[in-house]
Amino acid sequence: MTRWTPDPTFYPSPREAVTAPAEKLAYVAAFDRTASRPDAIVVLDTDPDSPDYGRVVGWTDLPYVGDELHHFGWNACSSALCPTAPHPHVERRYLIVPGLRSSRIHVLDTQPDPRQPQIVKVIGAEELAKRAGYSRPHTVHCGPDGIYLSALGGADGAEGPGGIAILDHTTFEVRGAWEADRGPQFLAYDVWWHLTQDVLVTSEWGTPSMIEDGIIGELLLGRRYGHAIHFWDLAKRRHVQRVDLGDQYQMPLELRPAHDPTKSYGFVGVVISVEDLSASIWLWHRDGDAWAVTKVIDIPAEPADPANLPDLLKPFGAVPPLVTDIDLSVDDRFLYVSCWGTGELRQYDVSDPLHPVQTGSVHLGGIVRRTAHPSAPDEALAGGPQMVEVSRDGRRVYVSNSLYGSWDDQFYPDGVGAWLAKLDVDVDAGGLTPDERFFPHGEEFRGLRVHQTRLQGGDASSDSYCYP
Repeated sequence: MTRWTPDPTFYPSPREAVTAPAEKLAYVAAFDRTASRPDAIVVLDTDPDSPDYGRVVGWTDLPYVGDELHHFGWNACSSALCPTAPHPHVERRYLIVPGLRSSRIHVLDTQPDPRQPQIVKVIGAEELAKRAGYSRPHTVHCGPDGIYLSALGGADGAEGPGGIAILDHTTFEVRGAWEADRGPQFLAYDVWWHLTQDVLVTSEWGTPSMIEDGIIGELLLGRRYGHAIHFWDLAKRRHVQRVDLGDQYQMPLELRPAHDPTKSYGFVGVVISVEDLSASIWLWHRDGDAWAVTKVIDIPAEPADPANLPDLLKPFGAVPPLVTDIDLSVDDRFLYVSCWGTGELRQYDVSDPLHPVQTGSVHLGGIVRRTAHPSAPDEALAGGPQMVEVSRDGRRVYVSNSLYGSWDDQFYPDGVGAWLAKLDVDVDAGGLTPDERFFPHGEEFRGLRVHQTRLQGGDASSDSYCYP
């Protein structure tokens, strides 16, 4: 757990991180929708020179059932090099894997064999509740002073408030709740930061009862899901400002701050507008001494024959894009936007963050389109690009197709299956091309659905940096 020299996968700046060697493995969260068998962390070979390229080469079952793995992350990353709370001798070695339904947190050791992670600790739901007052752990980020874990629910069956728990870097014990003063914040989802500016940002989804059995139409049309983002004083752990996007913009989820620590902006994706079913991308930025949020991308819904739509969408006669994940390349040039409903991954050049320019698009799956992968042209795909992960050098993008079990069932009632695709990036002109050699799907995942991907050595959404 302790090194005499810094972990070679840690980089002080994004400029240096872009020069990192290509990942050889990818770790994927896979879950059983029926909760009758254990979820798993699946290991994929991503080395194009390997005879196992694009195949499952490792599999670790979790010890219990009913976890519903969702997001997960590393115990430590490049933020360990930050001068304000340096921990240069921790290793990027352990995967911190929460169960969104069970509230259990699993710690997996990727050494000595990175293809066969071993479970070394399970933190029970009762410990998270007792020490931090939270349940339904969602997002994991490795900070310079500990492991940050966002959670959607409160303890002992309470709907909220959701918030952030802190885990110790080395013992993985739950230290407690992060917030000293949460102000008006109640709903929770993602958490990110501008480390060198002592700014933390959080977003909103809903309470456990609002999400666990699927999207609730009355709450959506009643504009009851989250529609604001929050800014905090990172050092003092105090709420500073709430910015409401407007209650028609439901569910601002994934946060992606600029990797350059001198920049004061970031992107947040909004799942749906209840006024026209569009999705949107917003930019947070400084406005004098305060923060402002500006809509910079609109993605309209697509008209469709109601006969081809699930019951939830039939009255509207349209397919919403459903932007459910975004990712920003480490050089802050390209923003990737997953449109899970229409089955599209979009690429935008955001060199000028207030004026994005679309530079690429790939269709896979979709509620109506069901676009096939080039390697299996006769196989209609369900689901769509959902979780997005970008390699550190920005040349590869990985997408998986499941959102959340109960939501999958509503939008794809005939099943989503399981697939994961890799896209190659033209880093000069922009553009995306599916890799025909890399398409693990179907029975390769043994009946489990696949959600988030993490790349060996780090990726675009795992690390933060303190040097420009």
